[in-house]
Amino acid sequence: MPQGKGMRFVTYLALTAFSVVFALPFAWVMVTSLKPVEQTMTMPPTWIPKTYYIESAGKKLEVKKGIVTHEAGAILTVEEGPKKGERLFVPNSQLRDGKALLQVQIADKVVQDYYPVDIEKEVQPGWVQVIEKLPAQYEKTEPYWTFVPPEEIVEKVKFWIRNYLDVFVKIPFLNYAKNTLIVCLLGVIGTTFTSALVAYGFARIRWKGRDFIFTLTLSSMMIPFAVVMVPLYGVFKAFGWIGTLQPLWFPYVFGTAFNIFLLKQFFMTIPRDLTDAARVDGCNEFEIFWRIILPLSKPVLTVVALFHFLYAWNDFMGPLIFLTNKDTYTLSLGLQVFQSQHGGTEWHLLMAASAMVILPILVMFFFAQKTFIQGVALTGLKE
Repeated sequence: MPQGKGMRFVTYLALTAFSVVFALPFAWVMVTSLKPVEQTMTMPPTWIPKTYYIESAGKKLEVKKGIVTHEAGAILTVEEGPKKGERLFVPNSQLRDGKALLQVQIADKVVQDYYPVDIEKEVQPGWVQVIEKLPAQYEKTEPYWTFVPPEEIVEKVKFWIRNYLDVFVKIPFLNYAKNTLIVCLLGVIGTTFTSALVAYGFARIRWKGRDFIFTLTLSSMMIPFAVVMVPLYGVFKAFGWIGTLQPLWFPYVFGTAFNIFLLKQFFMTIPRDLTDAARVDGCNEFEIFWRIILPLSKPVLTVVALFHFLYAWNDFMGPLIFLTNKDTYTLSLGLQVFQSQHGGTEWHLLMAASAMVILPILVMFFFAQKTFIQGVALTGLKE
């Protein structure tokens, strides 16, 4: 193999390997979103969602796995004492003469004593506990359980598509998505237009102090959000906007330094002959900007719009600070609240919701990637 082709092969191989590594978290989100909750945090990880069946009383019963026994024992029903009527598994070391050694609470003390029991089934070491999977409407009913040899458990691949439907039942997902889209779209429209207008002034119009103001604009990029967070909160509180969506999109109506810089660099690549000819024909600066510069700048405008959409779609700090009403929560904040409000996180639903948050971004980039790459590649080239 020629040296040039060999290096190219190694480069492509390395890039493919890195792509697979970076794709693993997304693959894990998608796989977990299609699992039942009991398979989400298993070790070793379960990559392919499965379901399990056993034969019970001549019927096929869908179950989930529980503990594995390490010693022989028995499934039994307690006949006397405080635990009368309870169905339990007790190791053989705690069984004697038809009685089981049980811990029971009497008054304020926990005591151990032997109680008569009715043995239902002998259990051998290595048997697996299986618990009946009940439909959602019967989840509060005590499910049937037993211990069976591992070979009696039938395993099948099953994707739990219903997780995506349950998201809309347990999470106000559509409301969160609506709020997020409002913030994203208003911010995209505002920042794209105003940043382009300001960038045109920096790139195509000569005026006193232009370079100094441009440098001052760029220097604002070095100010972290934590520095202006408290003053912004005070301003928005004075306007009565705390708890509304305005603080999340209105500031971007005035443009952002990075977008202004990106657009300015692109505008400088457009030949001046076009704008000079338009001036000779009687166009004013705004007409030149609107009729000539913007139509020729679709790639970079797409980049600016996509960058801000991504930022607003994934923004967590802004909603956390400014939103106080659950009806105005965005997706990032709403999903965090859903996770924190449950003692045991329903990871299958959280991952299904996260997958629905990620997919619009992937679809958007898929359709806009050609324009996006063109806009980035051409930005900064000189005339």
